[in-house]
Amino acid sequence: MLIIGIAGGTGSGKTTVVNKIIDSLPKDEVTVIPQDCYYNDNFHIPLEERLKMNYDEPSSIEWSLLCRHLKALKEGESVERPTYDFLTCARLKESVTLHPRDVVVVEGILVLTDPQLREMMDVKVFVDADADERLIRVIKRDCIERGRTPQMVIDRYQETLKPMHELYIEPSKRFADLIVPQGGNNNVAIMLLTDYIRSLLKNGVNNRNRL
Repeated sequence: MLIIGIAGGTGSGKTTVVNKIIDSLPKDEVTVIPQDCYYNDNFHIPLEERLKMNYDEPSSIEWSLLCRHLKALKEGESVERPTYDFLTCARLKESVTLHPRDVVVVEGILVLTDPQLREMMDVKVFVDADADERLIRVIKRDCIERGRTPQMVIDRYQETLKPMHELYIEPSKRFADLIVPQGGNNNVAIMLLTDYIRSLLKNGVNNRNRL
């Protein structure tokens, strides 16, 4: 099993990169684990307080659970991945069953910040993109999917997203084996990455290979 970590700022194009990796490999060969599903379960905290919490710092994620699930998948066991509601900022009762696959992709803005998780990864990728482009994508996404107004998104960007990006996400770039500039639009870098993944699968390589 190959474990691939894909990090990058909010709106950098991580999901596009992940989808292109999935499309390049045989069907049902990839399991994707979004970091966002592992936000701490804060249901016991009043909604007004939950809405004000910082979800862009490493302490907002239950890394221990994510690492346990990865370990179980690598040992051939299925796991119950939590689900998360961005409108209520709390976990849902429902879970999603994940089965072991040849490739497991862990995707999220902070996945390269946790030392234990990084150690489990065979390939570490950082998707880079211009700050203005990322902000535009975040505004579109949050207004459509998360019920926020453009002003709410801009305020959150200035107060939380930008400072947390500079403090945690951007520095984690140094841990990456491959940096993909221009986000999901860099077809050359994505092609090199997918070719590398296919070569590892073809050769049955399961040790700590690096690009």
